[in-house]
Amino acid sequence: MYGLTLHPEKTRLVPFRRPTYRSTGKGEDPFGTQPQDFDFLGFRHFWARTRKGGWVVKQNTAASRFRRALKAVDDWCRRHRHWSLKEQQQALAQKLRGTAFYGITGNSTALSRFRFWVLGSWRRWLDRRSQRARMGWAKFNAMLERYPLPPARATRSVLRHAAKA
Repeated sequence: MYGLTLHPEKTRLVPFRRPTYRSTGKGEDPFGTQPQDFDFLGFRHFWARTRKGGWVVKQNTAASRFRRALKAVDDWCRRHRHWSLKEQQQALAQKLRGTAFYGITGNSTALSRFRFWVLGSWRRWLDRRSQRARMGWAKFNAMLERYPLPPARATRSVLRHAAKA
């Protein structure tokens, strides 16, 4: 009807069946049913064990999206290091709140890592504002008390989100 076609290099079928009960979920399954992980909509989807031992599909941020977001924040910090600390803090806080799309259950580790790298990038580019006055971690942590960045937190559950759709 609209003349749409699938791109052969970007389209593939991925074996993504539930692993066998005895499978560890890592390495080669002796029965040849080991599912592949795949990236879709910025998330890596994979099978993992629940605390009770059952299998469940989990998601975390895809590595390519994570690197791209870190590079964008690092470039932003470099270009805006001359702004006042208050302006920088407000903009970085907004960027951290903007990661709410990735704030799903099970992805808190990636969100915490992202915040950690944002803090490191911010400190590094503040350090380069002057040739003499360097900002070590102690001074940076004192500055963070005055200009805090929001914590990384999961804001929605995948199960609740899927049930509403």
